[in-house]
Amino acid sequence: MLINSQPILFSAIQPSGKLTIGNYIGTMRHWSNMQNKYECLYCIADLHALTTINKKKKIKNEILDTLALYLACGVDPNKSIIFVQSQVYQHSQLNWILSCFSKFSELSRMIQFKVKRKQNSAENSNIGLFNYPILMASDILLYQTNFVPVGKDQKQHLELTCSIANRFNLLYGNVFTIPKPVISQNGSKIMSLLDPTKKMSKSDINKNNVIFLLEDVSSIFSKIKNSITDSDNPPKIYYNTNKKLGISNLLEILSAVTNKKINILEKELNGVLYSEFKNIVSDSISKFLIKLQKSYMIYRNDECFLKKIIQNGAIKARLKSQETLKKVYSAIGID
Repeated sequence: MLINSQPILFSAIQPSGKLTIGNYIGTMRHWSNMQNKYECLYCIADLHALTTINKKKKIKNEILDTLALYLACGVDPNKSIIFVQSQVYQHSQLNWILSCFSKFSELSRMIQFKVKRKQNSAENSNIGLFNYPILMASDILLYQTNFVPVGKDQKQHLELTCSIANRFNLLYGNVFTIPKPVISQNGSKIMSLLDPTKKMSKSDINKNNVIFLLEDVSSIFSKIKNSITDSDNPPKIYYNTNKKLGISNLLEILSAVTNKKINILEKELNGVLYSEFKNIVSDSISKFLIKLQKSYMIYRNDECFLKKIIQNGAIKARLKSQETLKKVYSAIGID
C-alpha cells in the first residue's frame, strides 16, 4: 500500500492537438507549486483524446510532446506521478462500473457535450463524447483524489463525479473520496483573441484566435495586434470582465507570463495607449514562449528519458489505482 500524508491532487490534459497558452495559464502553470502541497498525479489523457481526434492519426508523438511540455512547465517526476491514461487499465474497468451508476439524464445535461454536439451534429457525435464525463469521474475517483484543479467550464463535470461517488457510497459505504475543486480566481479561462466572449480553444478553425505554446514567436505580434480591445477614448486599461472583455483577457495573459499581479499591471499601464499595451503584451508573451520552448526542446530530444518516465509512472499509477478497484469489486461482490 502506498502511504502519503499529503492530500491527493489529480489533473489531466488531452494530447490531441497543440496546447495553447490558455492550457498553460488555466492549468499547467500551477502544477509546479502544487507538487509541494499535494501528492500529485498528472495524467496524459489519451483515451479522452479518442473522442475528437482523427482516428487514422497515431497520437504517440503527441503523447511525448505533451510530456515534454509537462516537464518544461516544472512538473518533476521525482515529486509527482506522471502517466499515460491508456497504460493504466484500471481507468477503463472503473469506467464501465461507474457507467452502471450514472443516469442518461445527467449526461444529457452536460454543457460541453451540447456545445460539441452542435459543432459535430448528432449523427457525427460518438458515444465516447457522450460518456466522456464518466471516464473523467473514473480518472478522479480511482486515486481517492481530494482536489481537482478545474476551470469554470469543467466544474459541471466534477459535480457529476461527486454525484456518482455519493450514489455509490450510499449503497456500499465510503468507497470513494469525494473530491473538491481547486478553481483559480484569475486566468482559469483564457478567451479567444478575436472574440473574447468565447474560450480560447486549440480546435478553433481560426488560428488567429489562439496562441499555441509551441508556435513560432514571429506570429505573436500580428495576433495580439489584431486582438479585440474596445473603443474607449481616451484608452483605459483596467480589469473588468463585464465591461472590458478584450482588455481583461490580455491583462490575464500578461499577468501570467510576467508573474505580476493584475492590480500592479493596471497601475503600470495607466495612460498607456492600446497600441503600446499590445506591444508590451506581445513582447512579454514572446519572451515567455522562447524560454518555455527552449526547455521543451531539451526534454523532447531525449525520447529515452521521456519513455522511462512514462514506464515508471504507469507502474506507480497501477499500484495506486488497484487499491481502489479492489475496494469497488469487493463492494459490488465481484472480487
